[in-house]
Amino acid sequence: MASCIFCKIVKGEIPSFKLFESDKTLAFLDVQPLSRGHALVIPKHHGEKLTDIPDEYLTELLPVAKKLAIATGAVEYNILQNNGKGAHQEIGHVHVHMIPKPRPEQGLGIRWPTQPTEMDKLKELHEELAAKMQE
Repeated sequence: MASCIFCKIVKGEIPSFKLFESDKTLAFLDVQPLSRGHALVIPKHHGEKLTDIPDEYLTELLPVAKKLAIATGAVEYNILQNNGKGAHQEIGHVHVHMIPKPRPEQGLGIRWPTQPTEMDKLKELHEELAAKMQE
């Protein structure tokens, strides 16, 4: 996509601090980091959401994020991937964040608002989703 900042980085139109590059994947330092070593891993195929990306462009995302975690020496870290503005995605191109968490005040801060569930409803949902996964 012509106006996508990540596509421009892939094409070399915008400079980046590249950490890894292959024919399908690019990793670079985040220019607005939450902590030292915060990096992004992107597929070179443009797609806004994970479901828009062909599987062959997804195979390196987590292995590269793992290598970044090792390279930074992070003992604790978050691997984050958001889909859609409502899910806090700011750039409309799939990307995975590797965010070191060296101290409580650095890195990603999150809330995890769990919801009570009824086992009968959970069983129904399980059956529905398990059937769809077989399609």
